[in-house]
Amino acid sequence: MLSRASLLSLQKPLGALLSRTSASATSVTSASASTPAAGEQWPRPVRVDYAPVRHGFIPEEWFTIFYKKTGASGPYAFAGALTTFLLSKEIYVLEHEFYTGLSIAVMCVIFCKKIAPGIGASLSEEAKQIEDDWNSGRKAEIQANIDGIEDEKKDQWRTDGQLILLDAKKENVALQLEAAYRSRLANVYSEIKRRLEYQVQIQHVERRVKQKHLVNWVVGGVLKTITPDQDKENINKCLADLNALAARAN
Repeated sequence: MLSRASLLSLQKPLGALLSRTSASATSVTSASASTPAAGEQWPRPVRVDYAPVRHGFIPEEWFTIFYKKTGASGPYAFAGALTTFLLSKEIYVLEHEFYTGLSIAVMCVIFCKKIAPGIGASLSEEAKQIEDDWNSGRKAEIQANIDGIEDEKKDQWRTDGQLILLDAKKENVALQLEAAYRSRLANVYSEIKRRLEYQVQIQHVERRVKQKHLVNWVVGGVLKTITPDQDKENINKCLADLNALAARAN
């Protein structure tokens, strides 16, 4: 287990790296969520590309910060030297939990290398099939609307002599389109409001979970720092104080 001194010494550089990584991810997200210009439609949602990582979980920026000073081998040399120092000074002791975690890590790597690609390909194929089905229905609806427009033009050409009736029909169509437009606007408003309320609820839940986790972590850390010897010394000190007070009272 790591000592408190080593944790305090690693807290500041790790915090700086994490803040830098989060800032870059935030900038990528804000750049992708741009607002379209007036008269344009909202772009269709696309899959988010996350920041590149190495070895499955280490951010790429943690390696590139070493390149200016140490070159490409700097991160690995630093990791090896830090591991050797921690093991040689027995700051980090290889207990049975370490080997258990190592076994779990090996199983996770095997799962990610052997099983996960097949699952990912299957899910991607299923997503592509769903998207193709949606696009086919959308194209069919567009073609149906185009055919309806052509039929309407033919009907207007055939009824060119009935101008008054045609004007009345146009006015009725315009009213129907306006009603459909207003109905869709109300539907869009209700859907956006519902999704925004859902995001607000998610933020509240995340805040409560983080606060609970922080309190539990602080309480657990304080309880771990109290050793049985310290507890015994405190009890003995209290007994000595009581004896002194009793002697003083007599």
